[in-house]
Formats: sequence, structure tokens, C-alpha cells
Amino acid sequence: MYGLEGKRAIVTGAAHGIGRAVSERLIREGCSVALWDIDGGGVRETTGSLSREGGQAAAYEVDVSDREAVAAAHAEVMAKWGAAPDILVNNAGIGQVASILDAEPQDFDRTLSVNIGGTYNCCHVSVPAMRDAGGGLIVNIASWFGKSGRPMSLAYCASKFAIIGMTQSMALDLATSNIRVNAVCPGTITDTRMREMADAEASRKGLPASTERQHLIPLGRLGKPRDIANAVAYLVSDEADYMTGQSINVTGGLWMN
Repeated sequence: MYGLEGKRAIVTGAAHGIGRAVSERLIREGCSVALWDIDGGGVRETTGSLSREGGQAAAYEVDVSDREAVAAAHAEVMAKWGAAPDILVNNAGIGQVASILDAEPQDFDRTLSVNIGGTYNCCHVSVPAMRDAGGGLIVNIASWFGKSGRPMSLAYCASKFAIIGMTQSMALDLATSNIRVNAVCPGTITDTRMREMADAEASRKGLPASTERQHLIPLGRLGKPRDIANAVAYLVSDEADYMTGQSINVTGGLWMN
């Protein structure tokens, strides 16, 4: 346990997969968690499940690419808690299996709007409140695709490279405000909606599914959402209080740098 009792956290993209696992882990650590997701039914189901298990969880239907919706949700969370969030985990994201030859402009724009714009929007409203409260912790979920360009991933790579750059820039700007900013870079993670959608799209395009690439991973297995949640819990703990601006690989050895 990392001693996070009493901390308040916002987790985006929290209805399923990595976001749900992060929310579960933070609740087990003693945090109150506001779960944000565009999937209203999904986030309410997840929150209900966590609450029945005794967790301090609240559901908010939020499209992170909508700046006004993000500001309204943040104000509602602040009013509920009577305090600023201590932790923000920017996990909400989408992707597409497409190259420059077949990426539709509207799909490219939507990916950047959610992945980059959503991260900006959530930080834009949370950082001033964290600063005024004396500090905070931000973890952005990037990807190993943000460290190495990959085929058929034009928009996704562009967005994740940007998130790593944003992480480093914010870490420099916010260090004197006692706000640490780090990123987690997942490898190939199973049991997520994004993975299911990516594998289905890859299959339609005659590309191998993630299970067919498992042999390339040194640790011999696909990642699980809990692997990412464990890294997030560490980064927002005092155990990592001398870390900021870092982008931590959680890839089973698939990517090392």
C-alpha cells in the first residue's frame, strides 16, 4: 500500500479497461475517485460496482474533448469534495488502425481532439486548483507508440508523441507549484475496448492480432490493465516524490529506453 488514504482523484476513460483498473487500485489505496467517461452507462455500472465493494466512487458522463463539459464536471467534483483534486489521471483515449494513405481526416482530427485535446482540457481546469491547494499529481497515459513510430498508427502515434511532450513541458512549468507530472507508456494491453477494436480492425485489414505478436514480448505475455494501474499507483505515491517529467514503459520489455 502506498499511503494514499484521503486523497481525491479524477480518472478519465474510467468505465472500462485501464481506466477502470486504475480507479479500482486508487480506491483500494484509500482514494475517493471521480470516474469520468463518455460512456455514461458504462461509467455508472463501474462506479456502482466499486461503491458496492465499499469504495468512495462517483460517476460523471464527460466527453473530455468538450472543454465546456470538462469545466462543468470539474466544478461539480470540486463542489462535491469541497476541495481540489490531489490526483488527475488522463487515461481517456481512442485510436485507429490507419496510415497516411487511408486515414480519414475526420478520424485523424477526432483522435487528436480526444487524446491531445482531452488531456489539455482536463489539465487546464485541474492545474490552477491544484496549484492554489499547494500541489498535486498528474499521470498521463501515453504509449510506447509515443516513443517509436509504428505502422498503421498515424493518428495514434501523433497523439501519444504529443502527450509525452506535454508531460515534459508541464513537469518543468509546474515543478515550483509542487505539481509532479509523469506519464505511463503501456505496451500491448489486453482486456480493453481499444484492444478489441484495434484487433477487429487489424483483422479486417489482414494484419495480425495482438495474440499473434505475443511471442515478440520478452516477458512472454500481453499486459493487463492492472499492470498499468500498479505503475500509476506508484507514480502518485510519495515513493516517487523525486520523479517528474518521466514517461515510464510498462511493456513487458517490448520497448526499452
